[in-house]
Amino acid sequence: MSQPAAFTVQYRFTLGDRSCESLTLEFDPVSMALRRADDPAPPEWTRLAFQQCPNCPLDTALISHCPAALSLAPMVTRLSSLLSHDQMALEVITAERIISQHTTAQRAAGSLMGLLLATSGCPRTAFFRPMARFHLPLATEQETIYRAAATYMLAQYFRHQQGLAPDMELTGLRDIYLHIQQINTALANRLRAASDSDSMVNAVILLDLHAKAMPYMIKQSLAELEPLFSGN
Repeated sequence: MSQPAAFTVQYRFTLGDRSCESLTLEFDPVSMALRRADDPAPPEWTRLAFQQCPNCPLDTALISHCPAALSLAPMVTRLSSLLSHDQMALEVITAERIISQHTTAQRAAGSLMGLLLATSGCPRTAFFRPMARFHLPLATEQETIYRAAATYMLAQYFRHQQGLAPDMELTGLRDIYLHIQQINTALANRLRAASDSDSMVNAVILLDLHAKAMPYMIKQSLAELEPLFSGN
């Protein structure tokens, strides 16, 4: 029996001078794990012990390189010449649709970075893998809150189906984002060592702004959405 085709997402960056950079990502169609080419000599900044996240559950005696950093390495190499506020046309292409928007390099890079981190194999970002399957580039804060809460509640449904106690108070979702804040801080330190460009670090900072806001905004933002469900 033939294997199902990989799920692909292409990010295409076009600058004002019409120069173009394109990255095509392949994911396992079932697990949404990023299919990453083996690098015989990965950059030093991708080593697990280098600026390791304080909440990292991985053991440096068993794993040599950070899976999140390895997933970002090709992106850092290809896009390191970009400056944070460079204006560009971003196209994100999947089999179903093309999403295009004029934006800044740091926002475009942040969107791609979020997709890569979610599918990298990092245990702390595994929660976001279902969201990666239904990737929404350049999502707003409210869109992110809705998608994260919906993903978390679906996970609780599956827990209930397995006979486990579901978390209906979203306590675990807040904890996930508190862990992500620590990851973002350590990741920014890695990227400062990886590139002279500010766009990669500022992309992490934009992701971190969402992560810092989420624990405090979840209930408030969901309360604002409650009227939409009044007919259910």
